[in-house]
Amino acid sequence: MVALGGARQTKYSTKPEAQRRIDLAGFLFVLPFLVFYVAFLVWPVILGLRMSFFNWSLVGTGTGQFLGVSNYGELFTDPDFWSSLWHSILFTLLTVPLLTLLSLGFALLANRAIPARWFFRLSFFAPYVLPSSVMALIWIWMYQPGFGLINSYLTQLGLSEVSWLTDPQVAMISVVIATVWWQLGFSFVLYLAGLQEIPRELYDAAAVDGASSLETTRFITIPLLKRTTILVVTLAVFASLNVFDQIYIMSTSGGLDYQSTRSLIMYVYEQGFTLYRVGYAAAMTYVFFVLVLVVSITGFVFSNRRREA
Repeated sequence: MVALGGARQTKYSTKPEAQRRIDLAGFLFVLPFLVFYVAFLVWPVILGLRMSFFNWSLVGTGTGQFLGVSNYGELFTDPDFWSSLWHSILFTLLTVPLLTLLSLGFALLANRAIPARWFFRLSFFAPYVLPSSVMALIWIWMYQPGFGLINSYLTQLGLSEVSWLTDPQVAMISVVIATVWWQLGFSFVLYLAGLQEIPRELYDAAAVDGASSLETTRFITIPLLKRTTILVVTLAVFASLNVFDQIYIMSTSGGLDYQSTRSLIMYVYEQGFTLYRVGYAAAMTYVFFVLVLVVSITGFVFSNRRREA
């Protein structure tokens, strides 16, 4: 009995030690990720916040003079900041509904049992794998006056050419069309995956009850794709607010009107890497971060309330 009790005591006393070894092993496995996470994400965020309070520059001594909140005060009175922010918001308002509706419609069509269904799925997704530079160059060529593909079709129909890239009234629409064509495939795949998760029995029961295809789509498909729609809209909003590549390439290589399409990220790039005002650019990025955070929290609360309702 004494030996048995001692064995039990030894057994239970070694459990905390074994648990500590397991915890240590888990920490060692996670440690390389934590090192890179802190070095390449946490520390740059802290350094950027510090930059926003200084007259930081890429030339000279770097840190410069301490300005306090002067950089933040300047951007609130900077008309270029507000116009760039409006361009980002306008781009988002134009792009997100088109991406959501078109990707849902194409996913509904491609999900039907039609011949060569794989070909349509591949066709819708193929543009998404293109790099942003290639996509921008393709649409620059299509928008060109005289020999551009779109203007050549317009002239064949007896219509006048459109200055897609240089007209301030049309330039933003041109970027939106190119972006929707490029990004449509990603949202399309998400909707396609969501459609395949819907049980087939629901459609069979609806067919027995005499429901039409439109009624089935309205009362079964769309409600069951609510979570997918929230995901698609959220990702599209984040990507649209941070638009940079296509506008930058189309403005530098294709003559896109800069003043009517300059996004906030482009203005940050201009201030930080063209005018070397890194502190001012850092202040703008943190204000923009707060705005995006407010939009994210608002969308999250709204989706949760609808889910509870």
